[in-house]
Amino acid sequence: MNRTETQRSRRLFFRHACCSALGAAGSAALLPALAAEGKKTSLTPDQALAKLKKGNEDFLADIPVPVSSHDSDRRMEIARGQTPFAVLVGCSDSRVSPEVLFDTGLGELFIVRNAGNTVDTVALGSLQYGVAVLGAPLVVVLGHERCGAVEAALSVVQKNAQFPGSIGQMIEPIIPAALIASRKTGLKPDQMLDDAVRENVRRIVDRLRNSEPLLIEPLRSGKLKVVGARYDLDDGKVDFFMV
Repeated sequence: MNRTETQRSRRLFFRHACCSALGAAGSAALLPALAAEGKKTSLTPDQALAKLKKGNEDFLADIPVPVSSHDSDRRMEIARGQTPFAVLVGCSDSRVSPEVLFDTGLGELFIVRNAGNTVDTVALGSLQYGVAVLGAPLVVVLGHERCGAVEAALSVVQKNAQFPGSIGQMIEPIIPAALIASRKTGLKPDQMLDDAVRENVRRIVDRLRNSEPLLIEPLRSGKLKVVGARYDLDDGKVDFFMV
């Protein structure tokens, strides 16, 4: 490469570097602007958590959800904007429907679901959007009894099991929790599975509380709370064991 080409390459490098820096700065500046738009819930983190707990109590008591929470008037009310009071990271399991087990209506929960309630890049971006842009004051990571994804992670740890397609990659984030549970002595298989479910939730909550820059400031200021919970398939109760 001659001197002229070298100089041209350097100019192009610095031009792209500057554009990248400006792009990042622009994105950071854009987020507060987006967050400032639209109506936000007035609930505090503790009030949002209390609302979820009350919703689960109503679900257990078979109290029907008011029709007004999902009728045509409600649809029209939220058609142009949403004001969720909580972000919920849950499992894709068909038996664990957050709106049902928390007795909520349209537009109340911003839900991120995948097998094993893990938080990858896409899930994290969705979660951050719910907090930073939509203004949700509460994040709930919800595991559940007899989770198939967690059970699969345990089978990898204990039996060196392998799964087809992308299933193996999907359960990789759960393996550390499975390892912790499998090292405990005296646990029956169902107890070990439940321990792994809780450990999986615990690890995710700890990460969100301590390692995600976009959440640190609202957590520190008390505008946000991140909690962990476990849903019992048999009795329908949600146990908020990390608050």
